[in-house]
Amino acid sequence: MKSIGIDKVILIRSGYKNWITYPSKVLVLEENAIAPYLDLVGLFLRLSDENEMDFYFGLYDSGKYWTSGAYEKEISLNCKVIDEVWERYGNCKAFKGWYLSQECNKNIGGIIDLYAHLGQYCKQLSGGLTVLISPYIDGLKNISQYTTQSDREQSITLDQHFKIWETIFKGIRESVDIVAFQDGHVDYDQLEDFVRVNKSLADQNQMTSWINSETFDRDMPIKFLPIKWDKLRFKLETAARVGISEAITFEFSHFMSPQSAYPQAGHLYRRYQEYLKEKR
Repeated sequence: MKSIGIDKVILIRSGYKNWITYPSKVLVLEENAIAPYLDLVGLFLRLSDENEMDFYFGLYDSGKYWTSGAYEKEISLNCKVIDEVWERYGNCKAFKGWYLSQECNKNIGGIIDLYAHLGQYCKQLSGGLTVLISPYIDGLKNISQYTTQSDREQSITLDQHFKIWETIFKGIRESVDIVAFQDGHVDYDQLEDFVRVNKSLADQNQMTSWINSETFDRDMPIKFLPIKWDKLRFKLETAARVGISEAITFEFSHFMSPQSAYPQAGHLYRRYQEYLKEKR
């Protein structure tokens, strides 16, 4: 990771339902979570420190409260997780920020209150550390992973997307510092327009715009294989053309690492290495 310029590690979530990444007393007691045999958060923080990388801690996703409208329960549970995590790991040098794991594509239910409350809570407790979200676009490729279909007929329009996220950004701009929209849910000929709108909205609300460049391919019937290199390069260069200078990815370990079970991931890694040499 370090050898190809990766300087940030983002834990997408510290737990989902009853599977968790650190021995959380809160989640074991309140959610009947299964404590891991290895403290993965501690491991990631140590490795991040050794490799001079910034670590962003992803909050807990219940997989049930916020998705069923019980936003207050999701918030209160995560506040306890934030307290526990900061007490346990807050002195780690690599701990540089927070990731709000509840991803959305529109103004659903209490999502603004959730982002605003949890973002502020993270900041107040940690002395203003950076808060990051990574939403997605309700585009042609926003379909279930449990189907061989790769797109759909209906898509949100650019104007609808702008109005929805204009409202969301106004409600969270005091609580969220960075917005890294996922780039895989729209077609390639639509991508620049949506990325431009996203950056414009972030600029208007004094937020930083990154891109979350997906390294898996949404165009294939098999869900999911590592992406074709030309597609990844196209997405990265589109974001750069709009003025975005920072990219993260979902997800290096499966889709781009030479250690991945997918042989194609190692090939993608080598193509990216070649690209970096070409750019120097």
